[in-house]
Amino acid sequence: DRRFVPESLFPAPAPRSSAVPGPGRVWEAGVVPEQTTRHRLLVSVPDLGDANFDQTVVYVIEHDGDGALGVVLNRPSDTEVVEHLPELCAPVLSPAVFFVGGPVAVGGVLALGRRRLGSGSDPTGPVAPLPGSLALIDMEALLDGRVDGIDAVRLFTGYSGWAAGQLDAEIAAGAWHVVTALPDDVLCGDPGSLWRSVMRRQGGRTAAQGLFPEDPSVN
Repeated sequence: DRRFVPESLFPAPAPRSSAVPGPGRVWEAGVVPEQTTRHRLLVSVPDLGDANFDQTVVYVIEHDGDGALGVVLNRPSDTEVVEHLPELCAPVLSPAVFFVGGPVAVGGVLALGRRRLGSGSDPTGPVAPLPGSLALIDMEALLDGRVDGIDAVRLFTGYSGWAAGQLDAEIAAGAWHVVTALPDDVLCGDPGSLWRSVMRRQGGRTAAQGLFPEDPSVN
């Protein structure tokens, strides 16, 4: 069952990390690790063995000395946003469902959006610019109709969080490929094919891993 009922409308802080948004707050970047994954993609190896992240693509919103935070891009739920937020002030990107952003604070909601061409940015406002046309949006402001300059949004229930040094250790152990995020990856319209398409475009052995069956037991 991939339906859920939102328990709250903004994520609760993750343990041991300051890189987490609360109501009315956007990120204040801390000390950046020497090899940060910020604003890049984590692509899980096919035999990861963790149901939370098997064959997932994670967009890393923040990665500093306190830990890392991101959202899984290719786990749409079966719950339509309109069921719970019928009067949201911004259009919801297709597929217009809540996405399962990760195992932390499931039931809370985090919003990413696409900034309108030519829209300005206020570092103290509810829209925090990310690379390209992306933005992290304060959920409380979005619900109150206080967000301008956004064409469309995608809502994630929960997020993916790592304590200090945890993600670095997982990467060193070979659990993730760290790759460049292309403009259409984060808000893609076909999340079901995202993991394979990102793997294949890397070439070499990584591309070959993209041929891994969805259910290895039937291979």
